[in-house]
Amino acid sequence: MKFHIDSCDNSARAGRLFTSHSVIETPVFMPVGTVGAVKALDATDLQSFLKPQIILGNTYHLYLRPGDEVVAKLGGLHGFSSFPGSFLTDSGGFQAFSLSENVRHADDGITFRSHIDGSRHHFTPRKVLDIQYNLNSDIMMILDDLVALPAKRRRIAESVERTSRWAHESIVYHRSMQERGIGLDNSIFAIIQGGIDREFRRISAEELGSMDFDGFAIGGLSVGEASADMYDTVEWTTGFMPEEKPRYLMGVGRPEDLVENVYRGVDMFDCVMPTRNARNGTLFTSFGKVTIKGAKYTTDDSPIDPECDCMVCKNYSRAYIRHLFRARELTYFRLATIHNLHYYLTLMKSMREAIVQGSFEEFRREFYAKRGVEVL
Repeated sequence: MKFHIDSCDNSARAGRLFTSHSVIETPVFMPVGTVGAVKALDATDLQSFLKPQIILGNTYHLYLRPGDEVVAKLGGLHGFSSFPGSFLTDSGGFQAFSLSENVRHADDGITFRSHIDGSRHHFTPRKVLDIQYNLNSDIMMILDDLVALPAKRRRIAESVERTSRWAHESIVYHRSMQERGIGLDNSIFAIIQGGIDREFRRISAEELGSMDFDGFAIGGLSVGEASADMYDTVEWTTGFMPEEKPRYLMGVGRPEDLVENVYRGVDMFDCVMPTRNARNGTLFTSFGKVTIKGAKYTTDDSPIDPECDCMVCKNYSRAYIRHLFRARELTYFRLATIHNLHYYLTLMKSMREAIVQGSFEEFRREFYAKRGVEVL
């Protein structure tokens, strides 16, 4: 994998990430395809209406169902799903966090019970990489130790120490596998931890940055802390991250979060928000959110967003979309998901253009002005 920074506007960066399956223009938002599919869409929808350069799959879920060996036999994630672009797969660390009632942390890994059938499993740094080799994702995330916030300093210190130790084991294992001809097209990213504590974030970033990873993620945010704390932590942490490597902020987030963190030097994002909110009746627009179930849209023949050129806004009215939502018609989920993801992907393209043109500050002011709020 290669990463080239094309342009900078203060801390904001526009770059290109080269994998064996696509050239990814950054900043980029990765639609979440947990089990190898973006909910309500298939690969044809993605290629016809959205054209994402990369989507995210979930190691934990694909390992449990259908099984990584099944995916390997059917051509890896690309062959299995028929999506020709790039895949990033996370390691399962977040699932251990979100399913904490069923999880036990140990020095060598994470033991958990399947949310499907209750069976017991154990993830180690090496095992999650072996699973991802079978999935053949373009970017593999290593196993990390994520903690909820707020957390005691002792627990954060443990998380940082364990994450660094697992990172070292992961990179040594991955490079040894590549020497054997395995994983040659699979890049590997480490995950910086440390809560919102500046000292722990510095330690984690510096320790991981000294290792030979292809990119670095900021993990452990958007897990209960205030937005201002997230922004401050990202701005602090990026100062200790290698400039020549891609920077990925995991699990974030709202459109405002994307703008603010691109402003602070982040290149890559993922979040379930556009797809989940679509299914729940919340649609994103250039002027803010639309709650489509509202009665005021019953006879509204305007598009969801007059500034949007997605296939949904070109062909359907708010009234029709509201009707589909109220009727629980399955078509609603597809159309709403296409619109929300189109909004997110277009937002990222607009930010990239502004960075290249040296006008990101102007873009940022206009973004907030359309929402009737001042720049943060």
